[in-house]
Amino acid sequence: MSMLPFDQRDGFIWLDGQMLAWGDAKLHVLSHGLHYGGAVFEGERSYGGKIFKSSEHSARFKRSAEILDFAIPYSVEELDAAKQAVLDKNGLKDAYVRPVAWRGSEMMAVAAQHATIHTAIAVWEWPSMFDMATKMKGIRLDVAEYRRPDPKTAPSLSKAAGLYMICTISKHRAERRGYADALMYDWQGRVAECTGANVFFIQDGKIHTPIADCFLDGITRRTVIDLAKARGLEVIERRIMPDELGSFSECFLTGTAAEVTPVSEILEHRYTPGTITRSLIEDFNQAVRPESQSAAA
Repeated sequence: MSMLPFDQRDGFIWLDGQMLAWGDAKLHVLSHGLHYGGAVFEGERSYGGKIFKSSEHSARFKRSAEILDFAIPYSVEELDAAKQAVLDKNGLKDAYVRPVAWRGSEMMAVAAQHATIHTAIAVWEWPSMFDMATKMKGIRLDVAEYRRPDPKTAPSLSKAAGLYMICTISKHRAERRGYADALMYDWQGRVAECTGANVFFIQDGKIHTPIADCFLDGITRRTVIDLAKARGLEVIERRIMPDELGSFSECFLTGTAAEVTPVSEILEHRYTPGTITRSLIEDFNQAVRPESQSAAA
């Protein structure tokens, strides 16, 4: 992946209903969303030129804004069409898709009822990051210092930009310590998720995953749960305590960026990515690229 800064790239970005040259898509430094966290976003992928579960992402995008007390001024259908238009205009097939909406610059105080709501969509090339052999080695996880907040203290079910501040801090700390990511606990000290992905564990052929009530119930998470059930695997959504981490045989993460990524370590705990994890990776690849998989067969 290119390390060229994102403000220096070429291409086109959709902003408030217009297709603009990449460098012309700007906002003012006194935008409310920058100062007070009044912004929501989505992370999506396209495979072979088609955005995976685009409408589900658009619906969640709008719900996230509603939780933050503003309305995105486009329908799900309009957002879907705009995302596809940006993808096509940039000539990309395997790409990351980033819709974002924020409060504008009309008001600069805590209250911002009259701020204009801006919406933008950008895309950039992002192929799958690992082949199967590399993936099956698994990644190493630290445990984050910060916890996911009590849903009574933060809009936890919104994909709100401000909620990712502690994720950035936690991932930075993990990477400095030689890990790929960090496992986060919830406000009561129970296993929750990673900094940008949901987590699953396997024990005696059954899949266990935390209840998604203080973090996002990810679209990839739900997809993988459905794929597991289609295989006849039992999926148990429950409270998982840190002292259970040593009792599981496999662990994997799910998310738009992670797709399905095995885990080999969480601190002193070791996992061996095995048959169930591999089968779910293969099933997910089939779900996102059904045409190419059929052709290969």
